[in-house]
Amino acid sequence: MPIISGGKIIEGAVGPYLNAGAPGGGTNEVQTLTIGGTPTGGTFKLVLDGVRTAAITWSATNATLLANINTALDATFGTSAIVATDSTLSAGIGDLLLTFSGGAYAKRAVNTMTAVSSLTGTAPTLAIAETTPGVNATAIGAPKGADLRDTTNGKAYINTGSDTTPTWSVTGSQS
Repeated sequence: MPIISGGKIIEGAVGPYLNAGAPGGGTNEVQTLTIGGTPTGGTFKLVLDGVRTAAITWSATNATLLANINTALDATFGTSAIVATDSTLSAGIGDLLLTFSGGAYAKRAVNTMTAVSSLTGTAPTLAIAETTPGVNATAIGAPKGADLRDTTNGKAYINTGSDTTPTWSVTGSQS
């Protein structure tokens, strides 16, 4: 059903969604994967909410290791949904960042991933910790053009973003 706003009909608009306070844009979650010990080979898998990547081949070449991780993440969770980048890697050992910035993972809190190791070498370890907590954007799932009303401050907003990453733009005072 269309909504009339400012004398204009907005086709396909949905709402109004109600929110106590101004809507928030959310924050992408960042987790740190630490590779420790002295790995010399082998594979590992990353797990999120019970979903496992294919085996990821460890490499002492940082660019190769990151490419292997990103290929597995893309195949499992969607292209660029979770992106691995170098933080303090040196010869495939150290920290890398996992940024949840796309698809169903953008602008929301995410459970901490786990790792399953089949690495070889001298006491290789894998640990994952939350670095930047994700914060859910207000009204995730609201389609572009949706109307949101701030019930605390009396302002009206429209989603100019997408349903997975809404962007709430002020349209005026709530009537």
